[in-house]
Amino acid sequence: MPLDTVGRFLAALDPAHREAVSGKPREEQERLAAEWEEELEQDTDIDVLDELSPAAAESEAARRVMGRHPA
Repeated sequence: MPLDTVGRFLAALDPAHREAVSGKPREEQERLAAEWEEELEQDTDIDVLDELSPAAAESEAARRVMGRHPA
């Protein structure tokens, strides 16, 4: 499992978004990954999902971030 934030964010993305984000400059990847971490920390619905399935919570947060930033 990737240990850095960008790697974890990329792992949480669906394949199409993963490919799109991987092609972006590292700075943009880091900005999106930071937004993803913030989404995970602040959304109470994801907190509940995280208790049931951390991977599902990370994927949901990634989906939300990418919904705000179309590829």
